[in-house]
Amino acid sequence: MSAPIFSNHGCRLNAYELEAMKELAAGAGLQDAVVVNTCAVTAEAVRKARQDIRKLRKANPNARLIVTGCAAQTEPETFANMAEVDAVIGNTEKMQQTTWSGLAGNFGTEPVQVDDIMSVTETAGHLIDGFGTRSRAYVQVQNGCDHRCTFCIIPFGRGNSRSVPAGVVVDQIKRLVDRGYNEVVLTGVDLTSWGADLPATPRLGDLVMRILRLVPDLPRLRISSIDSIEVDEALMQAIATEQRLMPHLHLSLQHGDDMILKRMKRRHLRGDAIRFAQEARALRPDMTFGADIIAGFPTETEAHFENALALVEECDLTWLHVFPYSPRSGTPAARMPQVDGRAIKARAARLRAAGAAQVQRHLGAQVGRTHQILMESPHMGRTAQFTEVHFDSAQTEGDIVTATITGRSDSQLLV
Repeated sequence: MSAPIFSNHGCRLNAYELEAMKELAAGAGLQDAVVVNTCAVTAEAVRKARQDIRKLRKANPNARLIVTGCAAQTEPETFANMAEVDAVIGNTEKMQQTTWSGLAGNFGTEPVQVDDIMSVTETAGHLIDGFGTRSRAYVQVQNGCDHRCTFCIIPFGRGNSRSVPAGVVVDQIKRLVDRGYNEVVLTGVDLTSWGADLPATPRLGDLVMRILRLVPDLPRLRISSIDSIEVDEALMQAIATEQRLMPHLHLSLQHGDDMILKRMKRRHLRGDAIRFAQEARALRPDMTFGADIIAGFPTETEAHFENALALVEECDLTWLHVFPYSPRSGTPAARMPQVDGRAIKARAARLRAAGAAQVQRHLGAQVGRTHQILMESPHMGRTAQFTEVHFDSAQTEGDIVTATITGRSDSQLLV
């Protein structure tokens, strides 16, 4: 008998959930199993999951192979029909102890356990326990999404938006600080929608201010990807006044052309993104931005793309996540006129080159400056802006070290 093997695909939230599943599987006594946590964000993500399943089956011919995650939720039949797969469980079911107890016991009863994700109204309790390295912990405060962007399948994998109450979040962060964590990251599928389903409909900024007020011993609070059009006044106030809120925001922008943004059914226009970036940086001059941008969305012309490319400098984006568009079956965008694959690849390369140039500019501007650096390993830490810093001399993992930047490489700052 051997302990289960886990393979994760996709976002930080999937990684978060994988840690919870490990605990659930251990509690159930699951043995001799392989668990693949899939991603559904693109057709390529599903292809990679299927490839991983075949590889893991070949390496573990006698193990029971269990598939879960967003792709299992949105297209369970795809995985149920694979000869390598023994069971398919949905995103709700994977967070339930009874599911894992069943898998560990009478395995063969229900090979496909995937219910209607849209009927779920609560965030699973296991997801508020937090996980991380010794340096930072991640706390999920929200799951699901109420928006229906034309390219996105994720709401059908995650369900509607639902929030963890503020008091529960604060209590968990207090426990994490007591355990020695110096940085906590708030995560969610659509983080800026936090609170809309709670009494009195608080906003994300209210949660951030409450955490910083009630957990004074927390050195660093970081928030993950946000939708800038949904940012509230309290969050802007926190950006302006709270030094413990890290000056790094990852923006869900997706494009920089108004026509394409409308066809995506995004809720912001190009000018909104530029205005937010300018306002945030005026309030916090050391603010850095990451962003998601899609290259080659259906109907995108060269002129549309040039607007997206120009947004990199106009918003002064530093950390780009570039996604070459691929049609996702079941989404409206998949039925729109598609862009030639070679053009998509070329445009994605140009966006990545623009992003690389921004990184070089950012790294060069930090030389000679003094930073507070959270150590992720003995020789690598990150500044408040999430920039990697290499140390020649070993430091203690999890400590916050004050150091002056003496140089840079192509991808890191040097001390």
